[in-house]
Formats: sequence, structure tokens, C-alpha cells
Amino acid sequence: MNRFTRLIGGASARRPWVTVAAWAVALLLVLPMAGTVGGSFVDDLTAPGSQSEEAMELLEDRFPEASGGSAMAVFAVPEGRRIEHHRAAIDEAVARIAEVEHVVTVTDPLTAGTVSPDGRIGFARITFDVPPMDVDPAQVDALADAVGPVREDGAVAELGGDAIFINAETPTSGAEAAGLLTALITLVVAFGTVVAALVPIALALVAVAAGLGSIALLANAMDVSTAAPTIGAMIGLGIGIDYALFIMARYRENHAAGQDNTTALSNAMGSAGAAVLFAGGTVIVAMAALALTGLGFLTSIGLSTSLVVLFAAATALTLLPALLSLLGDRVHKRRVPGRKRQADGPEGTVWWRFAHHVSGRPWPYLIVASAALLALAAPALRMETGFPDAGDDATTTTHRRAYDLLAEGFGPGFNSPLLVVADLRSPGADARDVPALSERIAADPGIAAVGEPRTSADGDTVVLPTLPATAPSDAETSATLERVRDLVPDNVLVSGVTAMTDDLTRQLTDTLPVFVGTTLVASFLLLMLVFRSIAIPVKAAVTNLLSIGAAYGVVVAVFQWGWLAGLFNLEGTFPIVSPLPTIFFAVLFGLSMDYEVFLLSRVREEYDAVGDNTESVARGMAATGRVITSAALIMTVVFLSFVANPSPLVKMMGLGLATAIVLDATIVRMVLVPAAMALMGRANWWLPRWLDRRLPRVDVESTGVRPERVVAPASGSD
Repeated sequence: MNRFTRLIGGASARRPWVTVAAWAVALLLVLPMAGTVGGSFVDDLTAPGSQSEEAMELLEDRFPEASGGSAMAVFAVPEGRRIEHHRAAIDEAVARIAEVEHVVTVTDPLTAGTVSPDGRIGFARITFDVPPMDVDPAQVDALADAVGPVREDGAVAELGGDAIFINAETPTSGAEAAGLLTALITLVVAFGTVVAALVPIALALVAVAAGLGSIALLANAMDVSTAAPTIGAMIGLGIGIDYALFIMARYRENHAAGQDNTTALSNAMGSAGAAVLFAGGTVIVAMAALALTGLGFLTSIGLSTSLVVLFAAATALTLLPALLSLLGDRVHKRRVPGRKRQADGPEGTVWWRFAHHVSGRPWPYLIVASAALLALAAPALRMETGFPDAGDDATTTTHRRAYDLLAEGFGPGFNSPLLVVADLRSPGADARDVPALSERIAADPGIAAVGEPRTSADGDTVVLPTLPATAPSDAETSATLERVRDLVPDNVLVSGVTAMTDDLTRQLTDTLPVFVGTTLVASFLLLMLVFRSIAIPVKAAVTNLLSIGAAYGVVVAVFQWGWLAGLFNLEGTFPIVSPLPTIFFAVLFGLSMDYEVFLLSRVREEYDAVGDNTESVARGMAATGRVITSAALIMTVVFLSFVANPSPLVKMMGLGLATAIVLDATIVRMVLVPAAMALMGRANWWLPRWLDRRLPRVDVESTGVRPERVVAPASGSD
């Protein structure tokens, strides 16, 4: 592996302008193509094999009019007034809505009777000839323009319903730019030169641009989640900066030790470059493994993020050597005034002293650090998952305002409609049983109303629109759904967006253990292959699980329990978004493996040189401590910038990822790793001989440069 990274880095450095030109051409091809032939983003919320999917397929086949998407134009006036006073404006809006592409029917609230008892709130029901996931954002914009006359007449007009909520564009906060600025400041402090600090930022932006363009092209070939670009950009910015940072730090270390630029870069590519290749591959595998869930939108998020990570690793291994070759000594000059150079040798660093201190008292540090992570993880035991609905979005969005108006005028269950679908072709099914079925469903205490049955043209399919009494994210709605499914015969299926998301949550819960187990086994095998050890992969799995569990706990405490809600500008409490634990695990396991590989590859390199376990850990931490801390700080700042995003899903992702990175770079890398490795001693690098002979060799360690060795102190020294 190190030969490959040396080779590709050397080739890029020898022909820097060719490399830069190749990347420029790639961007000039990908970005315009993304804008012209790139697909639109859509959330496929179906759970394969679920009852809701079966019902929707049945409707699409036999009763397409009932399977199309729906939306509502909601009109409202202040208390003491009635919407009928705006009749002319509402009539004009209804007429304009009917002209929007894919709109099949639109009702008039004043003639259809869809007005609240006090006359203040009414809605026009809009049906489409395509499923809700296939409604184009352009049609949503056209609907927004169509209700303009009502607003101009002095009344409120909002758009709601499943088709509007599902296709709403994810807003951005602009805080991501502040995150990049903070990352730049951190890099200036870490490197001491502005030129060296700008290079990782530039590479990250190139990687994200290429990655997002590729995601748009991917959306032309498959359904890609609306969350994929945001998550891809979040991961790409952090990883893109970190990968460049790790290689540049080793390059500058080699140069400071007296190597010329060419040799320093070659050795950096053979050591840190190999670690980047391995770490990037690990993240790509972890994200692509989301396909194991069998869920289309998670698969799209995994593949999309993998594309961005692929570009991040590729820029670090090719474009970075080219830029360093072009910049030459300018990377080492123009130091920030007052910035002192780091002293030669690890012995004077705080990392070296702290590692020896922890190694001298491993049990107390191991117990206290583990207890702290377990305490943070404790709230995760009470995690309640669910799918976000329009009521969870910011009040600045039209679908959230429509949601609130409908709940106010018609009850909370109005926003969680169910479709009860009766297949009359099934043996023993009879249309005369439908009235009795309707009565049984209406008798359930969780049901507010059952609408008039709708029958297909062939008379073989009947749909009963059903309204629960509780909101979509209410746990009682899920219980009601289960009771309704239990009381209907086998030829009757229950669907609707509420049922679809409930089925999705259940499938995610069922597949999470399989996904986690598969990821752990794969990472164990990869680490065993690289580090020729049994203990190292086991330790990595345990420490990663502790840091990920702690991140879960913090997210539950903030979002589900409401702790520090004001600090994060939350408007209430939220269930944990059901896909989040799975996405969290994939991302966090991949990122934490990055730090594991960078640290332990250096520790192993030092161990091969000095043969002392404690000293090799101390030297490895001394050599990588500043870089890993800077990388973690950059990643944390980038992730925290997404907490300002109005979307609860993006907020949860940002806070959870930032928390896990902080814990991984501090408690795990600075305390748990040296304590555990001190206790295991030489067993850290033990591998049965028979297994060692059969495993292929993959080296991420390569001789770079080391200061003059000193005699290793005793293992228990401070």
C-alpha cells in the first residue's frame, strides 16, 4: 500500500501542472453536467416487503387515482373573521392551482365543506397523477405562486400535505462558511504559515464540489435522498481538510528533520499517504454498507457520501503532492508573527509526558474514562425513534405553518392520515363487508374519523380514508396503526405516509444490529490485516462503540429530553430520527477509524524502532497529538456549523458527529488508548503464527523520519 501511495504521489509531484489540469478538467466536466443532466433529489420512504409498500403497489396497479400524491392549500383568517369573505380570491387561487402540471383535481373549500367549525380555516385538497415522492419542486413553486391572490387579499395562504413536505428543499443556515473560517484559523495555528493552512481548505472545497456534482449525476440514475448532499458536504469538508492535514504535517516534519522537499514528500506519501488511503477506504466501506439495510434512501446516502470521501482521498493523494511541488519552500515560509517552531524530539511535548503518566497508572485512567463515556451513553438506553413530520420543521417553512393551521382547525390527527385498502379480488372478499369494516375501524379509540369509501373503476379495490386522533410522531399513532392492522382481515392493507414511515422505523430497528455486527467484523478483519494483531482490533471496536454510544446519549438528552434546547435553538423536543442511529454508526465508525489508523500506524512504526511498548505509544502520541487534535478541532467546528441548520435531522447529525469526534480525540485517544495498551503490553502486537503466515501483508507504516532515538525509559515511568 505504501509503495502505491509513494508511486502515485511521486507521479503527481513530477507533473504538477498535468495533475492540476486534470482536476480542473474533471470539475469543468462534472459541474456543468450536474446542472444540466443531474437528477432531482427525492426521499424513497418505502420499506421493502412492508404492508404499506404492498398497499401502494396495489393502488398503483389497480387504482392509480388513489395512489397519487396529495397536497393542501390552507387558507386562514384571524379570529372573528371567516374565510368566506375572501371568496373571490380563493376561487381565483383554486382555478390557478388546477392549471399546475400533474394536478388532477382540486376542491373548493367553501363548496366541499372543508372549513373548520369557526369558519376561520379551510383547505383545498389537491391530488396529483404521480406519487408524492415524484412531485417536482417546480410544481411546488407553481402552487406557491397560484395561492398568491389569497395573500394579496389579506388572508393567510400556506401549502401543506405529504407531497409538499416530502419535496421541500432543505434550507441552509450559512454557518458552514463560518465553520470553514474557523478551520482556516485552526490550520494557521497548527502549521504556523498561511500558505500551508490554505492548501487543505482548497483541497476540501475541490473534493466537495466534485462530490456534490457526482451526487447530482447519481440522482439521474437512482433515487437519491434530499439529505444526501447536506450529509455529503458535511463529511466531505471535515475529511477533506483532515486528510490533507495529515499528509502535510508528516511532510513538514520530514522537511524539518533535514530532508529535501522531494524526499520529504515521498516519505510522507509512503507513511501518512498510505494511512489516508486505508482510512478513506474504511470510511467508504462503512458508508457503502448502509446498502445492507435494504432501504433505498439509506443506500443513496451511503453511496453519495462514499463518492465525496473518494474525492477527498483522491485529492489528498494526487492534487496535494502536485500543489506542494509547485509551492516548494513557500509552504514552510511566511510564518505567522510570534509563532514559535516546535522543538525537535518528542520528549519535550505534553503528549509524550501525558502518555507516560497514563501508562504509569493505567487502571485508574481506564476506569474513570470508561465510566465517563458510559455515563454520557446512558440516555441512549431511553432512545425513542420516529420519523420527522412537517410539525418538526422550522416555523419559517410553509408546510410547518400549514401543519399547525390544520391541527388547530381539524385536530392533530388530520396531519397523519391513513389509507385502508381492501383487495376485493382476494378469496372470500365481498364489497358488502366494507360498511362493517368501516364501522369496526371507526370504533377504535385512536381513530377520529373514517371517510366515505372510494372504489376503483373495476370495483375490485376500495380505499377508506382514515384519520387517527393523534399527531404523526405521537407514539399513540403507531399503537393505533397496529390495532387497526390487527382488526382488519387479510385482504385489507393499511398504508399512507404515516404508515410508511412507521414501517420504515420498524425495519431500521430490526436491521441495525445486523448492520453494526457486519461493520464491526469487517473493521476487525481490516485492522488485523494491517496491524498484524488481535488485541488492536478488539480495542478499537470497544473504544469506538463507547464514543459512538456517548454521542447517541448526548443527542437523546438534547433533542428528546430537551436539555440545553435553547442553546441549539430548538422549538421543542423531538424523537430521534429513525435513520439517524444507522447513519451515525456508519459515519462515526469510519471517522474514528481514521484517527485509530493515523495514531496506531505511527505507534507501530515507533515500536518497530525502539521495541518498548510504553515508549512507542508515547512517541506515537507525541508525533501525532498536535495533528490529530487540530484535525478533530477542525472536524468538530465544521460539524457544529451544521447545528445552525433549521432542519432537525441536520442539527442532530451535526451535534452527534461533533460530540463523537471530541470524545474520540480526547478521552479515547489520549486516555483509553495509552491505558489499554499499557495494560496489554506486548500482547498489543500478538498474532498467532499460523494466522500471520496465511494473511496477506498490507503495510501502512513506512520509514519516514525520526529524531535521534533516546534510550527508552522503563514502562512504568512518568
